[in-house]
Amino acid sequence: MCKSFASLEENIGYTFKQKSLLRQALTHSSYANENRNLPFNERLEFLGDAVLSLITADLLYGKFPDMPEGQLTKLRSALVCTASLSGYARQISLGDFLLLGKGEDANGGRRRNSNLENAFEALIAAIYLDGGFASARKFVIPFLENSVETHQIRFKDYKTKLQEIVQESHEETLNYVVVKESGPDHDKRYEVEVHLNSNVIGKGTGKSKKQAEQEAAKQALQLMGL
Repeated sequence: MCKSFASLEENIGYTFKQKSLLRQALTHSSYANENRNLPFNERLEFLGDAVLSLITADLLYGKFPDMPEGQLTKLRSALVCTASLSGYARQISLGDFLLLGKGEDANGGRRRNSNLENAFEALIAAIYLDGGFASARKFVIPFLENSVETHQIRFKDYKTKLQEIVQESHEETLNYVVVKESGPDHDKRYEVEVHLNSNVIGKGTGKSKKQAEQEAAKQALQLMGL
């Protein structure tokens, strides 16, 4: 038996103006099949996935200004994978509020990761449609912030990793030097060397100075066996 939707609104700190959106977000297709003409949450899930992706990308882009695109993509994937999303859903006891068909409910549907993930994304979309992007972002950010703290150690950018290693010795000085700049303004290429004291320990190229510096730091770490 699902709990009162008012309890869920209290859990998430958001009160819906359009209660029908909340109900739809929590309605599984199995329940809709048993109760004709009811909208269920698949379309909202589609929209919520896109809203969540934008919120996550925006957060990471601002939080990690030196992290390369590949690392940002990996971290975003970790934050919004099925295990993470179903975990966020459990934090607000979302499974207790799902509207499920009798068979789905009897077979553990309230605990199923896929159901929890889908409902969480649908809930994001419902908040977005009801209260706008700012409301959806306010709801999502605390989950992501907490999860970033768990995952970011594995996803530190190369420059940060190299800097931390060098800082262990106060006598060492790390410096990035642009040694070549080529190409037209709309398609620049930079070549950068990273120097440890006066020694070149890595080289990198990229479409921006930051990207080239990251590649140089990456090569330096590889030469160190890290």
